[in-house]
Amino acid sequence: MVERKIDPISFPDGVLVVDKPSGPTSHDVVTLARRALGVSRIGHTGTLDPIATGVLPLVVGRATRLAQYFSASHKEYEATVAFGRATDTYDIAGTVLSTSPERPTPDALDAALARFRGTFEQTPPAYSAKSIDGERAYALARKGGDAPARRPKAVTVTVERLDLVAFDGDTVRLSMRVTPGFYVRSLAHDLGAALGMGAVIAALRRTRSGEFDLAMAVPLEELLRSDREALAARLVPFDTLLPDLPSAILSPTALERVKNGLEVGPGDVSGLPESLPPLTRLMGPGGQLVALAKPGKAAGFLHASVVLGPQS
Repeated sequence: MVERKIDPISFPDGVLVVDKPSGPTSHDVVTLARRALGVSRIGHTGTLDPIATGVLPLVVGRATRLAQYFSASHKEYEATVAFGRATDTYDIAGTVLSTSPERPTPDALDAALARFRGTFEQTPPAYSAKSIDGERAYALARKGGDAPARRPKAVTVTVERLDLVAFDGDTVRLSMRVTPGFYVRSLAHDLGAALGMGAVIAALRRTRSGEFDLAMAVPLEELLRSDREALAARLVPFDTLLPDLPSAILSPTALERVKNGLEVGPGDVSGLPESLPPLTRLMGPGGQLVALAKPGKAAGFLHASVVLGPQS
């Protein structure tokens, strides 16, 4: 593949949703996208395991400033869990630690799955991108020795939906909607432990990440062979991002106040609700996304926490 010259000016800001195949890491996809788009300022909004496929939103240009808000969104997955083994990575790619000839009955599986609906404590896998004292968990796990004892701490997660799609005795297909920070690999491992026979992820596909779903996604192969104009047309436009947040329209004079870090109030904006939400999209008179704002110190006022500025 011939690398394109980096030209950050001519490619628009926004989000390009990629349908990641199994194999490459999320970082690999970002690197390939930089070359294909000829843009250096690209990131992703939440790591997908190499084995996993599906929705990987890439933030382009000014949208990189919004990555933290996309990462905090709910996710939806389809997973295939295989019973009868446990591995160090909690998936089929890992080193086998134990095996079992046992398999769950449908009733036992239903009862075990019931434990993983709602809100509970979950410990991330040892091999994960979770940070422990400033170092990635997978880096610590690979050191061996005493390093594996420094496991990620348990976190509170919520499974809003967990449906059994199919069960053939050896594997189960699950569909789920979960909160940020949830590890499907941990679900598989913990499900196997609850059933007393071990279990691993055999296949995993993310079907939605916040506002982005598979219907928006560009397969990685298409990304690599398409021209930049075609890819720009598949971009989720910058000014339409975070549509679930309430919006307020700035007056022309209020634009400068926002850029200078000053609070804006009812006289500067239109569309503000009486009770200010935790986060508001501030839009310019022409409909452009200018900033994200939190409630200010003065009642009824907003303070821009992220000022996005014009396109480069």
